[in-house]
Amino acid sequence: MSAPKLHELKATIDTIQWGAFDGSINPVLHVNSGDMVNIECLAHHAGDAPDYMFDDAIREIYEKVPPESRTPGVHILTGPIYVEGAEPGDTLECRVLQMAPRLKYGINFIASWGLLHEEFGKKEHVFLYEADEASQLAHAVFMYEYDTPEKPYPGMITPPDAAKRKPACKDIVVPLRLHFGTAGVCPAADGKISTVPPGVHGGNVDNREFVAGTSMFYPVHRKGALFWAGDTHFAEGDGEVNGTAIEAHVNATIQLILHKGKAAKNPILETPLEWICHGFSEDLDEAVRECVLETIDLLHRRWGISREEAYSLCSIAGDLRVTQVVDGVKGAHMAIRRDLRRK
Repeated sequence: MSAPKLHELKATIDTIQWGAFDGSINPVLHVNSGDMVNIECLAHHAGDAPDYMFDDAIREIYEKVPPESRTPGVHILTGPIYVEGAEPGDTLECRVLQMAPRLKYGINFIASWGLLHEEFGKKEHVFLYEADEASQLAHAVFMYEYDTPEKPYPGMITPPDAAKRKPACKDIVVPLRLHFGTAGVCPAADGKISTVPPGVHGGNVDNREFVAGTSMFYPVHRKGALFWAGDTHFAEGDGEVNGTAIEAHVNATIQLILHKGKAAKNPILETPLEWICHGFSEDLDEAVRECVLETIDLLHRRWGISREEAYSLCSIAGDLRVTQVVDGVKGAHMAIRRDLRRK
């Protein structure tokens, strides 16, 4: 077997898709299992502060990708990457080796799809945050009320207006947690699949724990797996309650590793300390039920314990969290320590 290679995948008009996972798209890169990829990932809210969030390459994408093609979802994805030997029924591991800001600014958008839109008078607001890599903290630079409630298309550019921008969140800092908001393999269904709801393919999972040093395991549904990543964030709280995280452009180094055989129904995140299992449903109760069942199946499979024993551990040692409640299909996840079993 040859040594793993390091590939470069820049985000350009030819290597991004805006709004969809689509199995008809030709791969932009072919890799072998174990290969690494330096991948550029872009945020879809950069048009809310183009004077801070654009460089020349990003501006070209925002200005030249036809607005009518940015459908049915909203996120910008880089890919797809074809993994040699991947077949339906296999598992693809995306191991995140490192992540770094492309630009030091990101957008948090209080959105119409957020949890409390009615309570805030159906007003939308933009917050610009600045990341400081040295301190690993972010702080708000300004905010303004967004005055175009019906966006005609994702990524619309709002001309800068200094008069509308007001100071925000004075003396408040937020720890950086650079992560993928949306990443995954191509769904089994044909046609354009929206990037908005998460599912068995991954997609817009919005798990803030998907940081450098972790791995997400995806069940493969198509030959070559066809992996995309994007919608990167500087920070996010569990729930993502106002509609967005700190949406930001991030350069990442990932390693794609093929495992023959299926691991689970939904993606599983592995951190140095925990396994995190996911559940997805329009009904939050059902999403919770699904992630607990996924955790039971994982512990039964990995440790050979009974389902009853695994269910007991979920209740006494599992941490149940709401991943997000703003993407139509809601997400829940359960984290359980990997060191509960004595050697």
